[in-house]
Amino acid sequence: MIVPLAQATVSSCGAKAAALGVLRRAGLPVPDGFVVPFDAYRRAEGEADAALPDDLFDAVRRGLDEIGDPPVAVRSSAAHEDSATASAAGQYDSVLGVRGVGAVAQAIRACWASLHSARAVAYQDVAGSEPATAVLIQRLVDADVAGVMFTGGPDGSTAIEASWGLGPSVVGGVVTPDAYQVMDGVVSATVGDKRVRLDRRAGGLVRDIVPGSDRVRPCLDDATAVRLARLGDVVAGLSGAPQDIEWAITGETIWLLQSRPITVAPPAALLLTSDPAGAFTGTPASRGSATGVARVVHSPADFGRLRPGDILVCRYTDPAWTPLFRVAAGVVTETGGVLSHAAIVAREYRIPAVLGLPRAMTVLRDGAVITVDGTAGTVTATDPPT
Repeated sequence: MIVPLAQATVSSCGAKAAALGVLRRAGLPVPDGFVVPFDAYRRAEGEADAALPDDLFDAVRRGLDEIGDPPVAVRSSAAHEDSATASAAGQYDSVLGVRGVGAVAQAIRACWASLHSARAVAYQDVAGSEPATAVLIQRLVDADVAGVMFTGGPDGSTAIEASWGLGPSVVGGVVTPDAYQVMDGVVSATVGDKRVRLDRRAGGLVRDIVPGSDRVRPCLDDATAVRLARLGDVVAGLSGAPQDIEWAITGETIWLLQSRPITVAPPAALLLTSDPAGAFTGTPASRGSATGVARVVHSPADFGRLRPGDILVCRYTDPAWTPLFRVAAGVVTETGGVLSHAAIVAREYRIPAVLGLPRAMTVLRDGAVITVDGTAGTVTATDPPT
């Protein structure tokens, strides 16, 4: 009825859970947990009752008791998610900081239901994914710092992005994170503007404003960045390919939260001798160039204004905005890094993206014709069309 995480397989529990099972069996620092497998979803699919079947509810209760009934993360592990060709980054629900069997049962139902959300259906149409999911339930890591790393860069380097608090701030593109490049034990760093952080408190998850002094203070010292990169190399060795890894740090302990193949590598950093005339510079996130009308989108209420060939300009891209990636010719955001979900999905959709362009929604006027160069990280604006 449920599967211990260390015993998870791709066929029963999906690639996300199976990959963590491999790492846990290898003795790497993966939070303990268990999986509600595909069979449970298929058995419950189509039932109108929002409650879990009694036998599954009891099995989940036992699973929580076995790991000490802590606050947990409840996450999808869908069929074909985290594959070599389709990440499904951010397309299915995760519910963090859940405690108690009743709340966990509701979160499992939420993960199941997210298979049929507009964003997931749009992604499945492109990726050809089967709409079925297992659900991964793990002890939540109350992170001091969290982020993402990509191993196996062209020069053998590891790219790391980090911010304060729980990882959704980084993967969701809500902050412009610190960016680290580690090669042969040597670290280069660019400090981001980390304005908000997500933490768990007694009442649930809370987003706080980061004090000014910490916004531009590095999250990681060089020694920790090197430790992360070395752990990433171990994970890649076990997995047999470069990996996209989510991680969290509490105190001195690094925890591995997810590992999947890199579907499309980020653009290599370019050294521009000078910016094109009239260009704004952000972070190159997805290769290519596109010219179109800038469409400034503040919320889902604006979605209908985006026309095929427009350039989506927004603060950051919530996963619910993924259907716009099928319409837009390019993407520009005010915050976010190259390892965020938005950047990953833009690369999979083969549309150029420039992220972390400060005040993009102000300096790029709605209706202006702009050119987005996602390889160089530049956005060039012209006069509005007549």
